[in-house]
Amino acid sequence: MALEVKIHARNGVLPAHASQGAAGLDLRADSLQRATEYYAGEADTIGTGVHVAIPAGHVGLLFLRSSLAKRGFRLANGVGVIDSDYRGEIKVALYYSPQGMQPGTIAPGERIAQLVVLPCPALEVIGEPDVDALGSTPRGDGGFGSTGRGVPDLSPGADALPGQVGLFNTKEGA
Repeated sequence: MALEVKIHARNGVLPAHASQGAAGLDLRADSLQRATEYYAGEADTIGTGVHVAIPAGHVGLLFLRSSLAKRGFRLANGVGVIDSDYRGEIKVALYYSPQGMQPGTIAPGERIAQLVVLPCPALEVIGEPDVDALGSTPRGDGGFGSTGRGVPDLSPGADALPGQVGLFNTKEGA
């Protein structure tokens, strides 16, 4: 699959995979004029200078580079979504939340996000007036944290199930 890209970046660098097996295309901080310091709780939107044509039936998802996460940066919106009909500049909304109070720095041209393009089928939404018409599942309407209830303690040294020990669920002496 091909991805059409238009560059309005000063650095003129196309998005690229960092390695042969990389899932995402690296995007760089283009709108910064100089290295910029951020303090705890600060947010910023950084332009990449990149415009793309996501193929129809697909979506572009923006993820933070792990190197920035290690330094206390987060995507302000969790994951960025780029619809197939969007043609504007890709911008990355960052939030700085370090462990301590030290400022963090992002330099012009630094790789700040990854673009992953995935299939995203168009869905026909069918309204059901009665929730019971949706069918039942073992989970039902269990929400936040509901799938963790009743799970055996698998911590080291804890009996997971009768006759089994710890994480590896192996019988003693076996």
